[in-house]
Amino acid sequence: MQLNFKEIFTVFMVLFAVIDIVGSIPIIIDLRKKVGHIQSEKASIIAGVIMIIFLFLGKSILNLIGIDVSSFAVAGSFILFFIALEMILGITLYKQEETSPITASVFPLAFPLIAGPGSLTTILSLRAEYDLKNIIIAIILNVIVIFIVLKTSAKIERLIGQNGINIIRKVFGVILLAIAVKLFAHNIKILFI
Repeated sequence: MQLNFKEIFTVFMVLFAVIDIVGSIPIIIDLRKKVGHIQSEKASIIAGVIMIIFLFLGKSILNLIGIDVSSFAVAGSFILFFIALEMILGITLYKQEETSPITASVFPLAFPLIAGPGSLTTILSLRAEYDLKNIIIAIILNVIVIFIVLKTSAKIERLIGQNGINIIRKVFGVILLAIAVKLFAHNIKILFI
């Protein structure tokens, strides 16, 4: 299949909303204060590699345990739904674990903050609907944005402020909620055909 810029943009926006790197700026700044330095390149590359590996092997892993992609997509739509609720209502349903300073760039930054349950579930759910090439390009574009945000997180926070970050989180939360509903509606039909 050829490149479809509409698909790339859609997948990019879905992943951007799920990863919510802009909304994670306060967490990144706290982590930077605790650890001193975060390796932005390392965190971005590891997160990208995890997402691309899961894009290719996720389906095989599911087949191994007897689950089809549509069932996983429906389950994924529930996760997206709850992530969207967290973003819109400003509540926390998923508890972050404590970290050791040695591995901060990999854990919890690359995984599970960037390439976490939400983004991995989303990638497999998107695979059920979009072309593989377009998803890979969207992942790479997101990794570039993640790298830029990690490098400039302090400047971004000063520029848009806490209120700006909260507004962005809520807007992307509503978009994510709509995507979760669409993903659920599309895949639930497939399961009952």
